[in-house]
Amino acid sequence: MSDCTCPRRSFIRSLAAGSTLLPGLVAGLLADDARTGDDPLAPRQPHFPAKAKRVIFVYLSGGVSHVDTFDPKPRLFADHGKEIKADHPEIKNRPGYERIFLKRPQWTFEPRGRCGTEVSTLFPHVAGCADEIALIRSMHTSHSNHFNATLGIHTGSFTVARPSLGAWVSYGLGTENRNLPSYMVLAPATPYAGMQVWASDFLPAEHQGTWVVPGTEPIANIRRRASTSRLQDLERAALRERNAAHLAERAGDPLLAARLRSFETAAGMQLEAPDAFDLSKESDDTLALYGLKRGQTTGFAWQCLVARRLCERGVRFIELIDTGSSGNWDSHGDMMDHARLAKNVDHPTAGLLRDLKRRGMLDDTLVVWTTEFGRTPFNSSADHKGREHHNWAFSSWLAGAGVKPGIVHGETDEYGLRVVKDGVHAHDFHATILHLMGFDHTKLTFRHSGRDYRLTDVQGNVVNALLA
Repeated sequence: MSDCTCPRRSFIRSLAAGSTLLPGLVAGLLADDARTGDDPLAPRQPHFPAKAKRVIFVYLSGGVSHVDTFDPKPRLFADHGKEIKADHPEIKNRPGYERIFLKRPQWTFEPRGRCGTEVSTLFPHVAGCADEIALIRSMHTSHSNHFNATLGIHTGSFTVARPSLGAWVSYGLGTENRNLPSYMVLAPATPYAGMQVWASDFLPAEHQGTWVVPGTEPIANIRRRASTSRLQDLERAALRERNAAHLAERAGDPLLAARLRSFETAAGMQLEAPDAFDLSKESDDTLALYGLKRGQTTGFAWQCLVARRLCERGVRFIELIDTGSSGNWDSHGDMMDHARLAKNVDHPTAGLLRDLKRRGMLDDTLVVWTTEFGRTPFNSSADHKGREHHNWAFSSWLAGAGVKPGIVHGETDEYGLRVVKDGVHAHDFHATILHLMGFDHTKLTFRHSGRDYRLTDVQGNVVNALLA
């Protein structure tokens, strides 16, 4: 049987005429054709000169308690056991929560650095970097469920799948290194909302995150199977020649061209990714900075050091996720779980900041630290060991390129219940990150299903007070 030579667009329209495809799906397929005509990963300039060339996005899954970490509340200590009233979404009409009582933090706070920012003893290493950090104590978000809040902090959408922040950055900037993806996610397991948190959705598929799982083989099938590199080069050259002829016979079909580019990126990864993941040449001093043992290939310390190495190789956006959708910071039963989890991330995170700074990379690398929401400063009894979800207030921080260091932005009330000054919604958070990358968040758009979409939807304001 001979190959079909009819243009793809004509084929799609003929299916539509026969009512085989819905109009919305047809529009999406035709849009795919339109947007694959150019190389989607070609380097691009942002809207204005950027402070940051790349982002390391540290995400702690499950809901880190702000009142136990970065938001000191002396009155919460003093009024432990006091009954309060709160029309809170997590306890509304919930049996056993007809009465709620303030619960004191289980860690103390100390001023740190020249700036004097108070940080909990739960994060002693990160606290030592206080002079580099712009701490936001007034974060808030639109949902108290893990799935929705996780989706929101990654995509700006709290209900349906949308392109992630990393995919938008990749779409806007392209890549500096064709041998590595522009967006990579280092995570031992999927978080709440699964792989949607690093998906490209309606953006070209080249911009979705590449999942790297810590271990002896971080990316499956990444090592060459040819017996020698010389043989592999010959095989690639022959394949490239055949592919070029195949593409020429089909009038440079854009979808085929995009597929061939993805194969080239995959082949390039065989050359460069193994070296990026190989820490054997790192000094003992560097390994100690991250709290990493020589030969170790798992753990958050490994993720942080690999993130630095990927930055050096031109990857635009790197996300580090510490845990999956279980065994995380969702400390309903016992807040002492936070001690174990903090020990896992505190030393490596501080090591990453210090390593970037001593190499001169913090000047053009933006480090983002966040979770999906905070935890309640109350529970159904004062002696309850855990805390519930709390989307009304939580803490996040930024460090590095273009960020004003050693500051605290925003305030919550005397118990950490609600934001009372300079609130920062997830949309504002995203707008500020994009601004540091050189983008006007209202102009970084993509046409889909008859409208222009953006990461911040129809909301979001740049938090200028965080900018250097």
